[in-house]
Amino acid sequence: MEVLALVIGIALLIFLVVRTKIQAFPALILSAITIGLLSGLNPITTISAVTSGFGNTLTSIGIVIGFGCIMGQLLERSGGAKRMALTILKWVGVQHADIVLGLSGFLVSIPVFCDSGFVILSQLAKELARITRKSMVLMGGILGMGLYITHFLVPPTPGPLAVAGFFNIDLGLFIFWGLVLSIPLFAVAVLLFRYLGKKYPEFIPEQEIDRSQYSDEQLQVLDRITEKTKNEIALTSEDFEGLMSTEKLPSAFLSFATILVPLGLIFFNTFVTNVLGITEGTLAQVSGLLGSPVVALFISVLIAIYLLDSTMDRETALKETEAALGSAGLIVFVTGAGGALGGVISAAGTGVILAEAILGMNLPVIFVPLLVGTLLHIPQGSGTAAMVTGGSILAPMLGTLGLNPVLAGLALCLTTMCPSYMNDSYFWVVTRFSGFDVKTSLKTWSVATVVIPLVGSVLLILASLFL
Repeated sequence: MEVLALVIGIALLIFLVVRTKIQAFPALILSAITIGLLSGLNPITTISAVTSGFGNTLTSIGIVIGFGCIMGQLLERSGGAKRMALTILKWVGVQHADIVLGLSGFLVSIPVFCDSGFVILSQLAKELARITRKSMVLMGGILGMGLYITHFLVPPTPGPLAVAGFFNIDLGLFIFWGLVLSIPLFAVAVLLFRYLGKKYPEFIPEQEIDRSQYSDEQLQVLDRITEKTKNEIALTSEDFEGLMSTEKLPSAFLSFATILVPLGLIFFNTFVTNVLGITEGTLAQVSGLLGSPVVALFISVLIAIYLLDSTMDRETALKETEAALGSAGLIVFVTGAGGALGGVISAAGTGVILAEAILGMNLPVIFVPLLVGTLLHIPQGSGTAAMVTGGSILAPMLGTLGLNPVLAGLALCLTTMCPSYMNDSYFWVVTRFSGFDVKTSLKTWSVATVVIPLVGSVLLILASLFL
């Protein structure tokens, strides 16, 4: 009965999210109550499981989500994300522009939503496509995939952050292994989009410059770069310096620091406790304080508010922070509702029953989170919602399955990428800002969002043989 209740509840959830006007938060709560009652729990126990699951989830990650959204909002507003991309481009060279774009997205999407990151950097992708005379299928595709990979695999983006919380995984450890998995996937993405770019070479944007927005000196810089482009002359380091001077952007040091400082603090705490094995004393106390995600991200927020954009006044800072918290509210409620669903599943014992049934089928346990992630993403489109829902379903099963929590978390997060098509908002962001028609996007972007998770799944299956 418990398994049937779960099937009915998940079917109800998918129906509500996909076919009705009901948003994911109330849909998750209603599904959780339905599962509890159909599983045989009395109404009081069901509601108690819902509220405790909601509260326990937000206890661990609610504040972190808020700070992460503020940091991302300020990075967008200040131009710090664009500064990082241009700086990397100057270091690496225009001949590797596609890799530069992908790496920019790879870094930017750690604290910034991939949708926002693509909107911010899409103009840079168009400019590089024009400069290098390479298709936007290559430039836009590799930028989109760089953003996509770390958005799904590396906290503190909300999806993997929620999964780490559900599975009780040390956040620094999950960040580390998420990055380890992301690197080969990014390499495969570069090769894939270079192939697709040659197959669809016609998507090269024309130059679009609003000359009224620039000074005479800035226009001279832009005209010089345009002339070099027409004559296929390689740009120099000085050209990139000039390009960066045409807009008021924060320093590269502060832009990178906004992302790297909190990551460094979290990694340091993980190193002290897990590598050095120090759990008591002053060093453990200091690293535990500064390396906790709440404090680390708060320090990053302070850097963004007071240093990243020195011209931002108090009213603007408050306005941007409030806008970020408005976005964070939705994420917090949906994440908490996922915890409520998990609380009910745990209280009903459904997870153990499912785990035992799957084990009885002799199915390799690593396939369980791989299949759950894909099956949840296909109908509803939202990767974050799929990760939250999948995390809440799988968390009660991990002990019985005997699956390494890190592997399970990576497997779930990885397969919730697959596939990105018309019911996914990011599909439309990549399509519209890259200048694709829908047919081309389905043949390139959607195909890539199937290939990359498949490659990652093979890597995780191999890793499960040894861990």
